[in-house]
Amino acid sequence: MTRRISKQLRIGKVTVGGDAPIVVQSMSKTDTRDIRATIDQIRELEDSGCEIVRVAVPDREAAESLATIRKSVSLPIIADIHFDYRLALGALKAGVDGLRLNPGTIGDKEQIARVVAAAKEREVPIRIGVNAGSLPANFQPRSPLADRMVNMALEQIRLMESLEFSLIKVSLKAFDVPTTIHAYQMIADKMPYPLHLGVTEAGLPRTGAIRSAIGIGVLLHQGIGDTIRVSLTAHPSQEVFVAYEILKSLGLRQRGPTLVSCPSCGRAEVDIIALAEQVNKCLEGVTRPIKVAVMGCVVNGPGEAKDADVGIAGGKGKGAIFRKGKVVDTVGEERFLEAIMAEINKIG
Repeated sequence: MTRRISKQLRIGKVTVGGDAPIVVQSMSKTDTRDIRATIDQIRELEDSGCEIVRVAVPDREAAESLATIRKSVSLPIIADIHFDYRLALGALKAGVDGLRLNPGTIGDKEQIARVVAAAKEREVPIRIGVNAGSLPANFQPRSPLADRMVNMALEQIRLMESLEFSLIKVSLKAFDVPTTIHAYQMIADKMPYPLHLGVTEAGLPRTGAIRSAIGIGVLLHQGIGDTIRVSLTAHPSQEVFVAYEILKSLGLRQRGPTLVSCPSCGRAEVDIIALAEQVNKCLEGVTRPIKVAVMGCVVNGPGEAKDADVGIAGGKGKGAIFRKGKVVDTVGEERFLEAIMAEINKIG
């Protein structure tokens, strides 16, 4: 795939756009006014691999909390601002690394100009975050939804450029996957700035992960996108996990193990489902990239297991353990989990 090359910018210590790796982002789900809870969750997110975190700033107290939060965590913080531009000014004063402004909730040009001036002075990037659900009803109401989203983003870009501001990132999110894909495809060659990808309000983990994987995955495969956030109704660490799985599936980032396991069928002579679940549980917390294969029969098992860093091809009552393409042991079914984990631990 050929990647769209955008202008590069820095959000705190993280490089976004250009030829930088696709960045994984999430959002804290605590009350930002609860400083301790927010700090703890941001640290959890960092441990899970999150690289940028966005926090909600619903009022002045939340904005004032940002100074303490920012000093207490390592991840770059983006302040999520709606309705009141003064909250953006407060967040900048508190030392945040980036802003997200929704043009559907803050549309006054003079207010935006004040925020842009303060961000420019501090060299803080602004994401123009367009959401389908918050577009003003009177903004091009007869145009298709994706066109409206793109046009609103371009209008905001022109305004910021007229203020000689170019530390811009853009997102165009909708719940509807085809609308989301179409919007990003349309804007990709209309402006040079980094694109933040996501399917908004994607839902609970099972369905939300699928919806996000399709929407984000299609765009990434087309070379579109510089940062991603998977929006799930779940703990934000689950968003980070799904984001990395999407990137791993496309060969764009590698973090943590990849488990290859057969679906099982009538040919299987071992309980491959239980074994795969046990191996997956044991791999939790592993951050190094490693490919593990758990296979249950002689059709695809040996080939897939040989292709993995560590693998097992199960048969009736016994299984062959592979490491880097070579059989290193044959063990009884009662030792499957013990043997495969021993080989994984040897890789280091």
